Formats: sequence, C-alpha cells, structure tokens
Amino acid sequence: MFHQFLISMLVSSLTIAVIMLIKKVFRKQLSAKWQYHIWLFLPISLLLPFIPRQLVDFDIPYHLSSNQLVENVNSSMETRSRMSENNNWLQDLTISIQDSTPPYLDTIVGSIWIAGMAVLTIFMIMAWYRTKRLQNNMRKLKNQEVLQLFEQCKQKLHISRKIHVGESPRIATPMMCGLFKPCVVLPPRLDAWLSLKEIQFIFLHELYHFKNKDNWTNYLMAFFQVLYWFNPLIWIAVREMRLDREIACDHAVLQCLDEQSQTEYGNTIIHFVEREMRIRNFRFSSQLNGSKAHIKKRIEKIASFPTDARMSKWNQMVIMMLVGMLVVCQLPLVSVLADDNQRYHFQAERALYEDFSDYFAGYEGSFVLYDMKADQYQIYNKEKSIQRVSPDSTFKIFLSLFALNANAIDLNHSTIKWDGIRYPYESWNMDQNLKTAMKSSVNWYFQELDRRIPPDQRQAYLKQIGYGNAKLTAGTTPYWLESSLKISPVEQVQLLKAMYTNEWGFEETHVQAVKDAIQVGENNGNLLFGKTGTGTVNNENQNGWFIGYVEHKENTYFFATNIQEGDNSNGSTAAKITLAILKEKGIY
Repeated sequence: MFHQFLISMLVSSLTIAVIMLIKKVFRKQLSAKWQYHIWLFLPISLLLPFIPRQLVDFDIPYHLSSNQLVENVNSSMETRSRMSENNNWLQDLTISIQDSTPPYLDTIVGSIWIAGMAVLTIFMIMAWYRTKRLQNNMRKLKNQEVLQLFEQCKQKLHISRKIHVGESPRIATPMMCGLFKPCVVLPPRLDAWLSLKEIQFIFLHELYHFKNKDNWTNYLMAFFQVLYWFNPLIWIAVREMRLDREIACDHAVLQCLDEQSQTEYGNTIIHFVEREMRIRNFRFSSQLNGSKAHIKKRIEKIASFPTDARMSKWNQMVIMMLVGMLVVCQLPLVSVLADDNQRYHFQAERALYEDFSDYFAGYEGSFVLYDMKADQYQIYNKEKSIQRVSPDSTFKIFLSLFALNANAIDLNHSTIKWDGIRYPYESWNMDQNLKTAMKSSVNWYFQELDRRIPPDQRQAYLKQIGYGNAKLTAGTTPYWLESSLKISPVEQVQLLKAMYTNEWGFEETHVQAVKDAIQVGENNGNLLFGKTGTGTVNNENQNGWFIGYVEHKENTYFFATNIQEGDNSNGSTAAKITLAILKEKGIY
C-alpha cells in the first residue's frame, strides 16, 4: 500500500503541475472556456490508478545481469545465517529478498489514509445534508415577473428541463444546486435591491452552470478530495478549478450581452461584495459570489473580455490534445491498486468447493485439485484460489521447459559449472544439472537459465502458455521471487495439466525431461511429481507453494496449494498440508 500511496500521489501531482504550467504559459492565449475545460483532465488522471491492469498492458522486458546475480547473493548471505540441510525434498531451500520498506509502514500509512478519508467523508455528508435541506426548505418565488424572466433565460440558453427557482434566508448569494432536481436558490427579496436586468444576469450565470454540468463536477471533485486528501495540490487544484469555472460562466454570459450590459454585469458581481454579507459555503452548489480575491480576478477578466483569447479555436484544441496525450502517457505507471489484488477470471461448471480449513489452521490459503478423468475441480477457498501471488520457485518448472526449448541447455548437457560464490546451502555450492538444481531449488542455476533466454523469447513463452499476469518487470531480484510475476493456484493447476498433455506443442523429450526432474516420490505404484516454492522477505517466510500431480495407472490428479499470513508460510508447510489432503482423499 505504501507504494500505491506514492504512485497515486505522483500521478495526481504530475497532472496538476502540467495543467497549471500550461495555464500559466498560455494564460493570454487560452479563452476562459478552455482555461476551465483543461481541468477536466484532472479527474481522468485521478482515476488512472484504479484502471484494471489487464486493460493497460505494457510489458517491460526483464533482464538480470551477472553482476546483479552476485549482488543478490551477497546481500542474502549478509542477512541470513548459514543453514544446514538434508536430502528430504520437503525442505524448501530459498534465500531472502530484502525489502527496504520499514516494517508495518503499510499498515500505518493505510490506517492514516483511511482515517483521513473517514473524517472527510463525515464533513462531506454534512455538506450534502446542508445543501439538501436548503433545497427542501426554500420558499417558492412569488414575483411573476422574475419567474417569467427565468423562463426567458432558459429559452435563450435552449434549456428545456424543469428547474425550480426559489429563495432562502439561509444564503447570501445566488446558487445552482441539485443533481436530479436542479434548482436556483436566491437570497430573500433579491428583487428589492436588484433590477430585473441584473437578475437576468444572475439567471444566465446560474443556468450556464447547469448547462455545463458543474454540479456533477462538484460531487466528482469532492470524491477525489476525500480519496486524495493527503495531497495538498488536490486542494489547490479544486480551488483554482472553481475560480476558472466561475470565470468561464462569466464569459459565457458576457458573450450574450452588448458592451453596455457587460459593464453592468461586472457591477452586479461587485454589488454582492459591497453588501458585506456573510458567505456560507455550500460545497455541492455553484455560487455566484466567492472570496474577495476571487471576485477581484473575475472582475479583471470581465474587464479584459474583448481582448481575451488571442489564439484560434483550433490552436486551443491542439493544446488540449497535448494535455490529453500527457495524461495517457502516465498509463504505464499506474493501475497499481488494481494489480496488487489481481484476480484470475475462472469459470468452471464442474467445480466442487470443499472445506479443508482444518488443514490450514493458522494460515490463509487455498487448495485446488483437478481430477483429469472426471474433468472436475475440487477447491478450498474460492477467493484465494483465483488470487494471483508470486510463484516463487514453482516457476522453475516452466523456466526449465523454456530453457530446453530455447537451447539454453540440452538434454545431454544440462550441467552448469558452479561460479565459486559461497551460498547458504552446501548443495548449491557445486556444479548443477537440471535434476540436481530442481531437487535443491538452486537459485543461481535457474537465474543463469533465465539469463540465457533472450528477453523477447522469454516473454513470448509466457504469453504462449498463458502464465499468470506474464509480467517481467526490471529489478534487482528474479521476477518470480516476490516481484512482478503473479499467478493463482487455479492457473498453476491448469498449466500443470497443459504441460502434462503437452498442449503447447513443445518437444516431447523436453517435456519428459522436466517431468523427470520434478518426480519426488512413489507410493503403491502411484507417482508423485511436485515443486515447492517459498517467498521470503526480510528473512520472514510469507508465501508458501506446493504444486504438482499424482499419476495413477488410469488417472492423474493435479494440485496446487498456497499458504500465506501465518508463521512459517513456506513450501515445506504447503507440501505437508497437500500430502495430508491427498491421503484423506485416497489419492496418495
């Protein structure tokens, strides 16, 4: 969440900075209308972090250099004591990934963020209630001349929708409010101190707010103020957006008036300042008046109206398009919020959901079993079964298949010489072939295989087999170890079944070599194939996998178990849970 927090703040701040810069550079060229409309890119930008990742598919090739290999290993050895091991395949060998984010920072930041949103939501609800009560309690306007004038103004702006008009002693300035039942609310006895012509100016101004859907914008920006309350630039942007909106409405009215009436319109605005009435803020409305500083800027714009906007309409549209392109260019940086909780869209008519919670005591996780003969899934924890998480060392099954097909190694020469770097496990400190490396889950061996496969070809393999989110993001750690690559338990089972039947059309000898490398046991003629995986961050096991299949003479069962959020969430524990369930079902 901490990274999500930073990226969402970066995206919103960048857009605001671009908009304010363009407004400043072209302040004499852009018309008041375009000065306001350029702000409409802001809510679009604020929505970007919530766009699902599958709709924004930008692939960044991953490549791990030999220098990075050494750096990762040295870092791990400095933070992890030397460990003993045995030959039991249940003992999952892994190294810790170092995360520089301070412990509990996500929780602290998230709590502050949510608390701030909760407080602001309360204030927004109070503001909405105040506006709603104003609408419900306003008095019906009785002056028929004013009512007739209001209808004439509606006709002039080609507005056919019914809009109520009334007055209320609770306000000191005219305003437009309401989404589904719009209304114009006037201060009491406005006709006693303003002429009909001045009232006409007010009606035109407020009706332009309605025509521009400004009340909808009020609600939308209030939502983003709650969501991004931590970013001061959002508050500044909303304030400037409100000012530009009023100026845009002022200029829209001025275009309907002759030169003499334009001066009178400016004087009408000044009248509200001179009366020195207390202005009460109704957030979800569009008010004619504002602060004295804003009124001053509006009067200056009204005075310069004839010379405003020196740039042609087409040139102004080009500027808008450039801003739009800058917003679109932010897409590769966003969608983090959606990505962290990415789900696999699984549809299976023959799926049976079972309760194995007793086996998962103390862990959050899922178990997925596929009976190939019956063509049926048996699943524990539906939500977790489709949640994509890091595959960790289970990815080495498919990486081996890629390496064989890319000729990074061959069946007769799969040995890679040990580079002499001391690793935390003795079984890693020697030459390795595919079988020994798979048995001891030797990271340096598979990192070397990965390095030997060209990035484009590696990405193509992931797309070909449909491996999870297929994201290979650059970094200093392998992409399969608590990094960018994610996959769900259901997908793991589907891929194992596809590999077993060679649905992808790889060479049969290559597929068989991988199968041989992951065979881990035999019981009463039933063969067990599998691979564990452990995600260790800052020396804490956070993600445990065991995936594989059991081969009977007349049937094959594919399985995937994932555990998280418990003490010692590792591959060994996931394997023990799996074996217990398989034993209960009489499979192994």
